[in-house]
Amino acid sequence: MLAVTVCVGSACHLKGSAEVIRILKDLIAAYGLEDQVALAGAFCQGHCTEGVVVRVGDELITGVSRDKVFELFQQKILGRCRA
Repeated sequence: MLAVTVCVGSACHLKGSAEVIRILKDLIAAYGLEDQVALAGAFCQGHCTEGVVVRVGDELITGVSRDKVFELFQQKILGRCRA
């Protein structure tokens, strides 16, 4: 199971983490990866000025916006899962 966490701390929340989570949730469902990806919220990842912060497995990705979610999904999540 691939763990994907999105920071929901105040700085990331103000930068759109709820929208990032919604888009990721929709993409995971659209590709049928619910049994392969565990999506969760997490509090501060220690990179508040670089939000939204997403952790995929052990990799920390900063500066994620709603416009970058699909690219992140393709490059960091879809490639690690079998569709």
